[in-house]
Amino acid sequence: MLWSLIKIVLFLGSVAALTLGAVYLTESTGGVRISIANTEFNLGPLQAVIAAMALVVAIWLLLKVFSLVVAILKFLNGDETAISRYFDRNRERRGFEALSDGMMALASGEARLAMSKAAKAERYLGRPELTNLITAQAAEMSGDRKKAEEVYKRLLSDDRTRFVGVRGIMKQKLADGDTETAMKLAERAFALKPKHEETGDILLRLQAENEDWSGARKTLGEKLRQGVLPRDVYKRRDAVLALSEARDVFREGSAIEAREAAIAANRASPDLIPAAVMAAQGYITEGKPKYAARVLTKAWGARPHPDLAAAFASIEPQEPPAARIKRFRALTKQNPDDPETRMLLAELHIAAEEFAQARAAISNLVEKNPTARSLTLMAAIERGEGSEDSVVRGWLTRALTASRGPQWVCDNCQSVHTNWGPVCHNCGGFDTLTWRLPTEGEVAMPASTEMLPLIVGKQAEPQADIADDEDEVIEANEDVIVVPASEKTEK
Repeated sequence: MLWSLIKIVLFLGSVAALTLGAVYLTESTGGVRISIANTEFNLGPLQAVIAAMALVVAIWLLLKVFSLVVAILKFLNGDETAISRYFDRNRERRGFEALSDGMMALASGEARLAMSKAAKAERYLGRPELTNLITAQAAEMSGDRKKAEEVYKRLLSDDRTRFVGVRGIMKQKLADGDTETAMKLAERAFALKPKHEETGDILLRLQAENEDWSGARKTLGEKLRQGVLPRDVYKRRDAVLALSEARDVFREGSAIEAREAAIAANRASPDLIPAAVMAAQGYITEGKPKYAARVLTKAWGARPHPDLAAAFASIEPQEPPAARIKRFRALTKQNPDDPETRMLLAELHIAAEEFAQARAAISNLVEKNPTARSLTLMAAIERGEGSEDSVVRGWLTRALTASRGPQWVCDNCQSVHTNWGPVCHNCGGFDTLTWRLPTEGEVAMPASTEMLPLIVGKQAEPQADIADDEDEVIEANEDVIVVPASEKTEK
């Protein structure tokens, strides 16, 4: 409100000042005399001011006309002028409109329309680094892989879009199953942008699938250096790669190097079960059973697993059952409530024919967390205590349809694996296998159900129809458990 009042006052003051100036010029004497050739012009003061203003306007118009003529000449010569800039702005506006429409069409799944708009935007803008991206993605969406590959190759010629071109061709090769070429392209893309997380993960997975363990460890180290991988994840995955490298070295016959690599992998990640088992086997071979026991005990404390118990048993394969129970206390005193610990303790007591202790160890596990293994152990306990065959068969019948318990399950695709591996055979995920209960569809029978013969130290030959006079054979879910019939049986 105040500002409006100020503007009104200023306007009235300006009008008043001009009016006073005009009156002053009108009343003043003298003037301006202009002589041109034989013609003379006499102008009063007010007329002189008006003439001066008209002259200024005329000169300004003359300069504008001159500038227009110069601009037309430059335009005809191909130079940039206001006229050309006007047309350029108009083309640019239309080009960005077409580009925007193309992006919207791409997001809406209208591939053909997106390609058409991208071509129109290219005509107006001349910016292939923008329009080629839309064209390539639209071509892939429409199934025109040849067109997409052609556009991706064009992107390789520009430093700003080279990474996008390499990554696009890499994904095409992956879709075609050409993993060898895809891995080379992934290496190139990772070199261009080492901080790109997806490319680094793809390269790592391809290197693991091709068992290029040393290359995968270099990639992993670079991801850590670039700050895109947490240190704890790096240590775990590097241990997985070191373990896989050790297995290859072992297959090649270099047992010493394999043992050292396995021990190093276990030190880097003590909770990695296969590394602990392989490291323990290496110590056993070197004649260092105490080191082997220490490694397995530490791993059991982190996560109980039947493979750890089997490796712990192999330290003293010929020991009596009573001595074995005592030695295994190093394991069973850790995580005493874990189902794996309780089933291990039950197996040890069954091997020693201490069926009451075995029943106490397994307790209510068969009711709260029934698995094929725990139910089969319960059948062995019933048989050892002399229960009727109908009771034993009842437990075995339940075992046939019960959960098989924890298994190696891929966290990505949920597929079940009989044995651990660095790469999932179903989805190709690296370091995705976890020892846990499957979420759905159990298809693999874990090796854990064969633990009892390993701990007893004697593998029985399965008998389909004949029961031996001294030993009873219980078969369930392809597992064989041997229950000695008398205390005179040799352990």
